[in-house]
Amino acid sequence: MKSRQRNRAGPPGRWPGPGGRPVDPARAGGQTQIMSVPTLQWLDPPRGPAVALLDQTRLPAEEGVVTCENVPELVDAIHRLVIRGAPILGVAGAFGVALAACRGDDVAAAARLLSEARPTAVNLAWGTRRALAAYQAALGRAPEPDHQNPDPQRLAAGAALDEARAIAAEDAAASVAMARHGLGLIPEGARVLTHCNTGSLVSAGGGTAFAVILAAHRAGRLTRLYVDETRPLLQGARLTAYEAQRAGIDYAVLPDSAAAGLLASGAVDVVLTGADRIAADGSVANKVGTYNLAVLAHYHSVPLVVVAPVSTIDFGTATGAEIVVEHRAAWEVTTLGGQLLAPAGSASYNPAFDVTPASLVSALITERGITQPVTTGNLRLLSAPPPRRKSAPADVSVEL
Repeated sequence: MKSRQRNRAGPPGRWPGPGGRPVDPARAGGQTQIMSVPTLQWLDPPRGPAVALLDQTRLPAEEGVVTCENVPELVDAIHRLVIRGAPILGVAGAFGVALAACRGDDVAAAARLLSEARPTAVNLAWGTRRALAAYQAALGRAPEPDHQNPDPQRLAAGAALDEARAIAAEDAAASVAMARHGLGLIPEGARVLTHCNTGSLVSAGGGTAFAVILAAHRAGRLTRLYVDETRPLLQGARLTAYEAQRAGIDYAVLPDSAAAGLLASGAVDVVLTGADRIAADGSVANKVGTYNLAVLAHYHSVPLVVVAPVSTIDFGTATGAEIVVEHRAAWEVTTLGGQLLAPAGSASYNPAFDVTPASLVSALITERGITQPVTTGNLRLLSAPPPRRKSAPADVSVEL
């Protein structure tokens, strides 16, 4: 695994996009308006095949890049949260399958490693399965008689890569659609509270909840964004504040424990969060602390709105009780910045996620529209697959 870094940059100008084309940051709907380094970039030979990732563990101090030359390196990067967030993990899983195929590795074994890397984030396994299915289908097809390259392995690798690019394109388009739908739920002069990180760092586009926040900011509806610090790894303080600052949003970071007092004061009009997995009954698994906010918001009659693509809904998991919640290492809680916070050897309770019942979710925004109330029957209406996008738009935020 190769790593390089760059000093934190100012507002981006133009840089190479898919196929080497320049991407214009002024174009609507893409991460390119905020980020100067792509969250994920596919590298063709001679630099690849490889997957280059913006190292989110080093933000906001520096924009470092981790280059994964094989699937074990990519899985390690996922474990370490170099890349995190449900939608972009689906993209990463698909490109991981393509990477294994292009290298001539055991693709099925690589797909298993990827799918199991983080058990709660449903998009990771979903994107991996899609790319694997494309690879296996192409491998089973006879090549065209006049095809210049009849090598079935190479054709199948190309199919996996095409599928990964399609997933990235769909995710970018979903971000635009969610922002458009969600804007209608944001009142004039809104004061929004958000948790964890849901912007372009978690997506091939503008993100999920943060895409709605950014749309409200651009429409002149956002008065103040409140950002939970999001213990233990501070994704709110480090990453959402980083994205908000670069977008020119008026924001304030607060301790997670201050959210109750903030809501009680009447200073919040709506709580916006993302999701890592949504069960068929509408229960939402998201970064730990979301359930706290949901209970507080309900008590203070403040709507809690979840923003996530349909791919994050797991129709095969009937209820929230069936969602497997990932637990992470003790050091994430007992240390901070490499310094001990608790006595050496302290045990910890460190779930990465909690599960919010659907009864506490005021609305779900997906690329298909607004689901309200969030019920099993209403979610079932979203289960039919939409028409597939055939090519990536020029302004997707993942460089292909």
